[in-house]
Amino acid sequence: MRQLDNYPTHELNGIKYRCGYVQPFGASLLGDSNVNFSVFSKNATACTLVLYHRGEDKPFVEIPFPDEFRIGNVFSMIVYGLDYENLEYGYRMDGPFDPANGQRFDKTKILLDPYAKLISGMHKWGEKPYRDTEFPIRGMVIPGDFNWDGDKPLEIPLQDLVIYEAHVRGLTMDPGSGAKYKGTFMGLTEKIPYLKELGINCIELLPVFEFDECENGRIVNGTRLYNYWGYSTVGFFAPKSGYAQSGSIGLASEELKNAIRKFHQNGIEVMLDVVFNHTAEGNSSGPCISFRGIDNKIYYLLTPEGHYYNFSGCGNTINCNNAVVRNFIRDCLRYWVAVYHIDGFRFDLASILSRDNSGTPMSSPPLLEGLAHDPVLGKTKLIAEAWDAGGLYQVGSFPAWGRWAEWNGKFRDCVRRFVKSGSECGPELLQRLQGSPDLYSNRSAEAGVNFITCHDGFTLNDLVSYNDKHNENNGEGNRDGGNDNYSWNCGAEGPTENAEINDLRRRQVKNAAALLLLSRGIPMILSGDEFRNSQSGNNNAYCQDNSISWLNWEDLEKNRDTFEFFKKLIAFRKAHPVLRRKDFFTGVNSSGYPELSFHGTQAWQLDGSAPFHTFGFMYAETARDHGVKEDCFIYCGVNAYWEERELELPVIPDRMSWYKVAYTPELKYKNTKISGSRIRLAPRSLMLLIAK
Repeated sequence: MRQLDNYPTHELNGIKYRCGYVQPFGASLLGDSNVNFSVFSKNATACTLVLYHRGEDKPFVEIPFPDEFRIGNVFSMIVYGLDYENLEYGYRMDGPFDPANGQRFDKTKILLDPYAKLISGMHKWGEKPYRDTEFPIRGMVIPGDFNWDGDKPLEIPLQDLVIYEAHVRGLTMDPGSGAKYKGTFMGLTEKIPYLKELGINCIELLPVFEFDECENGRIVNGTRLYNYWGYSTVGFFAPKSGYAQSGSIGLASEELKNAIRKFHQNGIEVMLDVVFNHTAEGNSSGPCISFRGIDNKIYYLLTPEGHYYNFSGCGNTINCNNAVVRNFIRDCLRYWVAVYHIDGFRFDLASILSRDNSGTPMSSPPLLEGLAHDPVLGKTKLIAEAWDAGGLYQVGSFPAWGRWAEWNGKFRDCVRRFVKSGSECGPELLQRLQGSPDLYSNRSAEAGVNFITCHDGFTLNDLVSYNDKHNENNGEGNRDGGNDNYSWNCGAEGPTENAEINDLRRRQVKNAAALLLLSRGIPMILSGDEFRNSQSGNNNAYCQDNSISWLNWEDLEKNRDTFEFFKKLIAFRKAHPVLRRKDFFTGVNSSGYPELSFHGTQAWQLDGSAPFHTFGFMYAETARDHGVKEDCFIYCGVNAYWEERELELPVIPDRMSWYKVAYTPELKYKNTKISGSRIRLAPRSLMLLIAK
């Protein structure tokens, strides 16, 4: 079949071409200088391929697709003798412009290929693409050769993950980060030794698909604001060139692959936050970049009047369960797994992926089922943010097929409320510690990704330092960002010199972290929480490419005890498989004790149906049941009350003694033997013990 590549049948202005291959979609290099172009449009009446020399304002040729080059709804063409390294391309689509019927074709506009593997003109962060040309965002062709040195996705069992959510720029842009290549994929790898010391084995990156950081740019109080987070995708197959030190020479793809390979060599998986709920084209007033001009009616959810449904809160909603769009999303994910060795994906506002073409939620959405059973994605982690901006909330009920996990928003809210003395959340907390069997009884504890903070909201330090959000620097009158934060400032709003308040905040951060890392389910940590990074009370820093969002690495030394606490608890979790058990077994194991039990101020006595501030929970871990070297008991005493409380310890076998592993009021953590049968907990504190 490939031998036909060498026989052009047409010529225009010295450019030779012929009918191409309909698969794969996008621009594919054939040999050294021939390129196959393939693009879908059901409703277009004609298509023209537009070719540019890199960086030039005007195309050097426009080649209309002859009728015989259209097979079904696919236009395909092989063009010969191209210098692909200096080539940019796009398409013109002709057809009806009839918005009331969902059609928005305009042959005067040049459109980005949805399958473009690299996008030009956006290689330097903060600089607008070729805005003074008719086609500012262009596709590029890249070769498929990269030496992976035997690398593949790591396939770490889901229950063993400790996820670290991070922003590519935010992790290293601060002057104190110590990174040479700040704000880049290369810069990420410079933090691998730090992440290994902390104990992280999975980094989850905020969006790295190409986006326009200058979208909705503005200046507020003298500071330029950007589309910093990147939840507004321009190109789904292309890495963000502005995140690459080598982006200016077209090597963003290679730089990202090299970073992923380095993470894998160090035992760290790479997970991507992906946005398939909307695109950067916005509503009817937004730009026509790609999908809108290629086949608006296919790619977007439209009302009967042709308006855009807005379940994303960003102006449009992708028509995810249309057969063509399903294939597009599947192709995209397969590409990132096969070509970039990505280990998993977190799906932003994933409940949109369950809606049909009228916006109605489906009980068995074909997209979600297809991804769950896809052969290429068979070992890939799939994690849903199980809600959307249209009011659909599916935590515990997201269509899963035994494959999908979820961000457990109920864990977040429960722990936040309990830690600030919300005794009414005590009974629910018992469920959350077990891995949320009330939510996932027909699945497993690894269906829930437990977290207390994420990019969207307060940092953990700010959660205990502010009662209210402080988003004035976003320029939206402090109206943006969530109001239901369940935060408590411990007695003063923001930074304070009050030593008592600062000590309490330090304890509260550790209390929350301990509950996260000692719970069954998959823990996720927001980058910087381990050293109390602050965003000065901003709980929606989506536009802040500055010290508000960048991790302040000076805080690492300032709060070294908090870092050591996180480090110790992560190592403790890894050392004890009883904490990572994925089923909901709480019965008696080979120790003769319940594997997980709950206790009040008196051992074995806790009314789990009534509010409480103070309790203990104990795991029984055995060599026989869990494959460890020796049996042990793990006890955690928790006091969310504002006064000191005493807890009776459960009686354990005579040959064993209790040892203190960590106590949140303390700054250093040494295993010390506990004498007696009771422990005394300071106000709002937590103590972790082990018996061996």
